[in-house]
Amino acid sequence: MKRLLIGSGALLFAGSVAWAATETDTFEVTATVVSACTVTASDLNFGNYDPLAALPTDATTTVSVTCSLLAPYDIGLNAGLHGGAVTSREMQISGDTDRLDYLLSQDLAHTTNWGNTVDTDTVAGVGTGLSVPTTIYGRIPAAQNVPVGSYADTITVTVTF
Repeated sequence: MKRLLIGSGALLFAGSVAWAATETDTFEVTATVVSACTVTASDLNFGNYDPLAALPTDATTTVSVTCSLLAPYDIGLNAGLHGGAVTSREMQISGDTDRLDYLLSQDLAHTTNWGNTVDTDTVAGVGTGLSVPTTIYGRIPAAQNVPVGSYADTITVTVTF
């Protein structure tokens, strides 16, 4: 008789589970990855300039850009504090108004000026998600008749993305 009661209990339990109900729905998970960039610039130091030398004085520096993966960007350099335009940059002597001309180029041969007009004289790139260094080629033309002293300028780097 015990056997029968256990079997009956199992049937009652199974019957109560059959009465349970469920309802479902779904929801979408979304995100938009935006273009983001950071830039780090290193100083350009020409060292000593000899105004009597027949050859120009060259130096290089780097600008490192980190942008979102596959984000297009452009690196621009302004005219500086003392130059009238990106094609006529000048350093100024400390404490006076004397100026020393210099160039910033995109190439070692100094044939392509580096400016700040996108699609005209900037350097384009595509983000990798990692820091990408880009070389800036600087040149002080030879035989500038300027007073002895320390000259400086400040360039602003702009990354457009």
